Amino acid sequence: MLKTRVLTALVLLAVFLSALFLLPRSGWIAFCALFVGLSAWEWGALAALAAVGRVVYSAFLVGVFVLLGTLEASATNGLYAPAWVYYAAGLFWIALVPVWIWRQPRLGNRALLLAVGATVLVPAATALVDLRGAHPSLLLAVLGTVWVSDTAAYFTGRRFGRHKLAPSISPGKTWEGVAGALAAVGLYALAWAYLGSVLAWIGPMKVTPAWILLVLLGLAVAGIIGDLFESLIKRQAGVKDSGTLLPGHGGILDRIDAPLAMLPLAVLAFMR
Repeated sequence: MLKTRVLTALVLLAVFLSALFLLPRSGWIAFCALFVGLSAWEWGALAALAAVGRVVYSAFLVGVFVLLGTLEASATNGLYAPAWVYYAAGLFWIALVPVWIWRQPRLGNRALLLAVGATVLVPAATALVDLRGAHPSLLLAVLGTVWVSDTAAYFTGRRFGRHKLAPSISPGKTWEGVAGALAAVGLYALAWAYLGSVLAWIGPMKVTPAWILLVLLGLAVAGIIGDLFESLIKRQAGVKDSGTLLPGHGGILDRIDAPLAMLPLAVLAFMR
């Protein structure tokens, strides 16, 4: 199982890095559209849609993703998606989802759950386009925050975990794991602040190490919230994994739950 998991991760990383650094902008947009379609297919399953309904839902979200880029093509702010998309997503993740996780309401309305899926998936995909458009290394560095956070949380939680973070949602997560994740991201932020002074993806932004530290810690917290939210949706759907597309990992949503929350906020932080 571990071997399969590692091999799948290596293949995914190779595919992602190749697309990130080698594809032209149009190819990257097509890559992100594929991401939207496959993720929407899995979300449709969580909403108990039949196969035909999942195809329609996937096609609809891909259409919305492409339409947002088309509508914004003549805008002067240089973003693929209108700014309101990111503000709406930020409000969803910062204000609504924490309350949702706390209260754990069960959505009986399928249409509402599908609308939530659109709010979760489309802004994350447009953020992939915009962050990569600033510089591929910026997107990679932002995603590195999640990878550092997840890895540190896993090992710290296994070694020191005693106090459950959200036992009714994800019994394996602990407050000690969260502390370890934030400590590791803090160190990562210091390295980012140092390297950012000489790397092109910081660009003309005048930022201080303290600002980078606060932003990355905030993104790490958002990633934890995204992880818990997807776990809650799966638990309420009565499934362990969102799909079976990725051997050893489950579905696509199982691997991108944290970035879904983090990516739109990263656009607001770095491309304001």
